[in-house]
Amino acid sequence: MKKQYLIVLAFFAIYVIWGSTYLWNKMAVAELDPFMLASIRFGLSGVAILAIAISLKKSIAITKKQLINSIIAGFLFLVYGNGVFVWALKYVDSGFAALETSINPLMILIIMRVYDKKPIKLKSIIGITLGVIGMYVLVSQNELILEEGSLTGILMIFTCVISWSVGSVFVSKADLPRNFFINTGYQMVAAGIMLAIGSFAFGEDWSSPLEWSSRTQWVMLCLVLFGSIAAFTSFNYLLKNVSTEKVATSGYVNPIIALLLGWYFLDEVITLQTIVAAVLLLGGVYFINSKRD
Repeated sequence: MKKQYLIVLAFFAIYVIWGSTYLWNKMAVAELDPFMLASIRFGLSGVAILAIAISLKKSIAITKKQLINSIIAGFLFLVYGNGVFVWALKYVDSGFAALETSINPLMILIIMRVYDKKPIKLKSIIGITLGVIGMYVLVSQNELILEEGSLTGILMIFTCVISWSVGSVFVSKADLPRNFFINTGYQMVAAGIMLAIGSFAFGEDWSSPLEWSSRTQWVMLCLVLFGSIAAFTSFNYLLKNVSTEKVATSGYVNPIIALLLGWYFLDEVITLQTIVAAVLLLGGVYFINSKRD
């Protein structure tokens, strides 16, 4: 009974909390510079995760090669994949951004097939086709194209998806710490440092959390405690206790959660064209993630 209760809570975390991070990032970037925001988030999260590992009496020792690979993964996932994504949220709605990132499974599939030099099967071809059509429907909206900076935001989010996809393939092949707490902790700390360097390089203004509005303070707390620590722990817990296919359903739920939260809290508009694009994109994700013969 206790295990079942934990599984329900874990699914709530990867469904609702991860889906909520789009809204939280959108709210925070309205006040904070994006790379500073991401640097503080991942720096604090990484230190907290390593502290948890130490409290659980886990060794945080790491080889030089593993450290280098952790830095590379941290850059692909968190510096570019997330840091630039947060910057792009200044120009596009959070729900739209969540839908655009739903092509991540498609990109991973293509990269893996090219890397392994294997033919793409029929279900994957259907998924790729639906994904491409859905992405065209999503980004071709006249209302979106006319907004200042939106095209730049769309393009940069797409490059973030590519970076995240390359990172996923890299991590599957690279020598990294086997303990997921230690692995993630080093990636986040490295990303926090790199994002801080990028923030200063771009001349962002750093401010004390005491100077932030109460809303931004709460949002950052949610991003650190729930978005970075709780949701990731839940994700790894589920991978060990339920089937991978069930865990992968978060890819269908997160964009819907993000769309609804953006509509409710930020008055973001959900057009008929966006709904059609969502059906096509998520349908593509279904075919890519479904079992193959």
